[in-house]
Amino acid sequence: MTLIVSVLVGLATLSAPSAQAAPPSMLPLTVQNNSGRGDAVYLYVTGILNGRAGYLNASGGFTPWTGGAIPPSPAPDASIPGPGNGGSRTLQIPLGLAGGRMYMSFGQKLKFFLVPGGNLVQPAPWAAGDANRDILFDWSEFTYDNGGLWLNSSQVDMFSVPHAVEVTTGTGAVKRTGQLVSGGRNRIFDQHQALGGDWARLVYSAGGQRLRVLNPSKGLDAGVFNANYFNSYVAGAWSTYQSQPLTVVPYENQPGVRFTGRTSGGVLNFTNTSGGHVASFQQPSSRDIFNCDGRLAAPNNDIGAISRSLCAALNRSTLGFLHTQPTTNPSQFYTRATTNHYSKIIHQNMVDGKAYGFAFDDVGHFESLVHDPNPRAAKVTLTSF
Repeated sequence: MTLIVSVLVGLATLSAPSAQAAPPSMLPLTVQNNSGRGDAVYLYVTGILNGRAGYLNASGGFTPWTGGAIPPSPAPDASIPGPGNGGSRTLQIPLGLAGGRMYMSFGQKLKFFLVPGGNLVQPAPWAAGDANRDILFDWSEFTYDNGGLWLNSSQVDMFSVPHAVEVTTGTGAVKRTGQLVSGGRNRIFDQHQALGGDWARLVYSAGGQRLRVLNPSKGLDAGVFNANYFNSYVAGAWSTYQSQPLTVVPYENQPGVRFTGRTSGGVLNFTNTSGGHVASFQQPSSRDIFNCDGRLAAPNNDIGAISRSLCAALNRSTLGFLHTQPTTNPSQFYTRATTNHYSKIIHQNMVDGKAYGFAFDDVGHFESLVHDPNPRAAKVTLTSF
């Protein structure tokens, strides 16, 4: 069982002030079940409102999590009956809900737990003994505040239930992403199994059905993936920049802000255009790369902007080969034998090529995210599988 304090860190939780009129106080979010499955569906909406973590009912009423124990005690049943196949259910999301997740499970209710302080232990099926390991479920992530709605499907932890996300804008236009190609779910499982080795071990089955493919970051946690996977590639990339400068242009709206990286003593050092030192990076581990953390942690400054670019380039296996980063031509991604094949496969099976195969997949706008500053409605469609 893994403790996850109910704060989601990622693009879906970031927003900027908007000059437009405030979004509606309650946003309708419709869940459409086109899965083709006869299982009962259960929905859960969790998040942070006014600084407190809790859950919603279908009408948007918020209840904070309270209590908890060691070992973790069962949380209240926060399930909302979901729609049957071919049906829909509309929920209400209150303005100000941050770090939101909408879970959807098939056939069984999820099991949530609490530790002291009302801290939520979220489902973590990559962890041995997790109570939800043999349940078919997934989630979308969102934040809804005065900057609007950010809603994304995410494969940062795992891939399981195919679902598309969409927002209806203030002008009535519809933005949609996360749609798999026909037969995409089976293809994702099949392609991992065809790779063999550790990639095949990321597939988890129970009860005669393939439940999920773990992201390699969680495969490391589960002990089914090689912790040294990227080592040789990283060493080669760092070596390349002993003689070849690396240029990082991390700010899309500030192309004049550039940083130059050169390796010295095994450390990749970056300077600005004035020659001043900005950041230094030791060779990251495979865990650092898959998680975009550790030696690739990204604070909200120039160091973080460089780190995000490096992490994206390493996952996409362009670092060491393309010497201006980030690169934005997807035909150049994932072309090496050592690459993040999980992310590659997920992207290949999306209609628009967008996905969250790793935490900084938004570098270059390749993430499965919809946003609108003044939305009228949102939708999550459970697509056929």
